[in-house]
Amino acid sequence: MHNIATILDTLAGGGDLTAELAEYAFNQLTEGELSPAQAGALLIGLRAKGETAVEVGAAVKAALARAKMVPGLTGKLVDIVGTGGDHSNSFNCSTTTALYLAGMGFQVTKHGNRSVTSSSGSADAIEGLGLPMPSEPDDVAAKLNEHGFVYLFAPHFHPAFKHIMPVRKDLGIRTLFNLMGPLLNPARPTHMLVGVARPEIMQLVAEVLAMNKVEKAVVVHGAGGFDELTPFGPAKVVWVSDGNLVETELDPAELAIKPCGSEDVAVHSKEHALQVIKDLLAGKGSEAMQEMLIFNLAVALHLLEDGKTLPQCVDKAREAVAQGVGLKAIS
Repeated sequence: MHNIATILDTLAGGGDLTAELAEYAFNQLTEGELSPAQAGALLIGLRAKGETAVEVGAAVKAALARAKMVPGLTGKLVDIVGTGGDHSNSFNCSTTTALYLAGMGFQVTKHGNRSVTSSSGSADAIEGLGLPMPSEPDDVAAKLNEHGFVYLFAPHFHPAFKHIMPVRKDLGIRTLFNLMGPLLNPARPTHMLVGVARPEIMQLVAEVLAMNKVEKAVVVHGAGGFDELTPFGPAKVVWVSDGNLVETELDPAELAIKPCGSEDVAVHSKEHALQVIKDLLAGKGSEAMQEMLIFNLAVALHLLEDGKTLPQCVDKAREAVAQGVGLKAIS
C-alpha cells in the first residue's frame, strides 16, 4: 500500500517516482485527498528535482481520467497551443493559426484558458470574436461540424482542478501544471503544434505527447524565447510521429520568411490584440505579423498534409493569408 509520506520522502531525496507511485500521487491530488501542505510539497518536490516524462505522463493520465471528455469526434483533429509564460506580449499567433486552419477546411479543437502573461489569451480572443465555446462535452461535435472550429475552455472540462488551483495560487511559482495545459485537450486531437517558452522542457513535452499516442506533433521553441515560431531567427523543433522523436532546427530565412524584431509583433492591450487577429484573418495587418503567421501555419500544414514539403507548405500558407482565408472561420 502506497502512502504520500513515502512519495514525498523520495522526492526530498532527489529521487524520481516510478509510474506506479506517480499515478498514485496524482490520483490522490486530483481526488482532493491531499492536504494543502501535502499537495504543495508534492509539486515543489517535483519541481526541485526536475519532472520526468513518466511523472508528467502520470499527472496527465490522472487529470484526463477525471476530465469531461468529448465524445463522437472522428478524423484528423488539430490543436495549436502554447504553454505560455514567454512574457512577450506578442499577438496571439496560435489562435490566428488555428482559425486559418479551420478556414482551410481542417477540424480544429482548440483547448485553452485565459491569459496570465500576455495581453490576450486564447479564451479572451475567442470571446471577442464571438466563436463557440461550449461548456458541455455533448455539444462539441455539433459546434465543430458547424464551424470547423471549436474552443474548449479548460475550466469547463477539468472540474478536478478545483482541488489544485488554491495550492498553485498560494505557491505562486511555476509547477508541472504550467506545462500540462497543452497536453490536456479533452477532445484528444490527433495532430498538435505545441509551443514551449523554455527549451529545456521540449524533449519532456515531446515524450509525453508520444506516450499519449498523438499521431503527429511538433514541439517548438521560437527565437527570442517565444512559445511560437518567430521570424527573428532559427527555432528549436522536436517532431513527434507514431512515437518517434526527431530534434532539429528550422531557420525561417531558409523558408523565405522575412525577418523582423519582437517589437514588430507586439500588442499593447486586449482591444489591440483582438483587432490584430481580425486584420490578419482578413489578409491584412502588418507584414511582420503576417510573416510570423505564415511560418506557424506552414509548419502546421506540414504536420497535417502527408507528402507536402515544408517549402510547399510555406507557399500554401502565404497564399491563404494573402486571400484572407481565415475569415471563413468566423463568418
